[in-house]
Amino acid sequence: MTVDVDTLLPILRRVVGARVSNQADAEDLVQEALARTLQHRDSIEEGMVEPYAISTARNLVATMWRTNARQRSNAHRLLEPDDGLAPDERLLAGEEQQAMARALGEFTKDERALLFAHETEGLGLATLARQRGTSAGALAARSHRLRARLRAEYLVALEDEPPSDRCRPVLVAFSVRDRRRQREADAEMHLLECDFCARVVQPLLERDEQRASEIRIPVGADPDIVTARQAARGVAADAGFPGTELTVIATAVSEVARNIVRFAGVGQIAVEQIDEPNRRGIRVVARDAGPGIVDLDQAMADGYSTYQGLGLGLPGARRLMDEFEVVTKPGRGTTVTMTKWHTGGQR
Repeated sequence: MTVDVDTLLPILRRVVGARVSNQADAEDLVQEALARTLQHRDSIEEGMVEPYAISTARNLVATMWRTNARQRSNAHRLLEPDDGLAPDERLLAGEEQQAMARALGEFTKDERALLFAHETEGLGLATLARQRGTSAGALAARSHRLRARLRAEYLVALEDEPPSDRCRPVLVAFSVRDRRRQREADAEMHLLECDFCARVVQPLLERDEQRASEIRIPVGADPDIVTARQAARGVAADAGFPGTELTVIATAVSEVARNIVRFAGVGQIAVEQIDEPNRRGIRVVARDAGPGIVDLDQAMADGYSTYQGLGLGLPGARRLMDEFEVVTKPGRGTTVTMTKWHTGGQR
């Protein structure tokens, strides 16, 4: 379907401009709404492009209001809307306050007391440890777990009750960024199977974007393959990989990015540095919500390729990296996680 951009732009600017006073923010939202409309133009019914674009713009504005309201608050305090909030912002803040109250209701009295003492009252861990007869290290670990759980419970409280008992452990595993817990909970597969968690987990995944050692690249077209490859080289170079290994990493990333473009259409690649006590490296996570892989064993067989590309495919990417894992479900999508360790060992 053809989209008349010249007609849509003035409409989107009126819709967003009536709700957002900051011109720079408004223009960003207009461009994002237009980009999403163009991205999904083939699936929009005839005559519905304009309503789709307007609805998308309104949703983006609402999301910005919610994000701004969260940023004004302490991440672990009940929100207290000030008198300067607009009516829409006040409503959002009130909803978030209720959600935080429900989230805290999932904790024991002692757990709430620890959260409030450390996060709200500002008491140091050393002081709290003396009061509780434990070590500061043990209390720090417990406080970290409680904060991660609170983030997950808060996001759940903003939605409906989760559909299964697996949801909370999976969301907490992503919140605490514990790869071991994610593997034990089969978290990546759960995200492919559970629409609720796939939606709720997004803010937890987006927290990673604030990390200077990680980059996220949306992938939806051939130029994005180049962008992903270049981003991976940059992160790997910052981690100290030599030139030959930079090429190896870039090639592997190209293959998984090409798979997203060819078979899923839209996805995302995250590239992050790993810095452990005895080694450092780079981890790449390629995630999409495409058709999935029906026969994973066949797809991972050496020499197998379903497109006319470099001929490496997933088996080639696996050979290039030190660790390689594929989680897929037909009709739901695929997540490829691969890791390359620096051969130089310790820093």
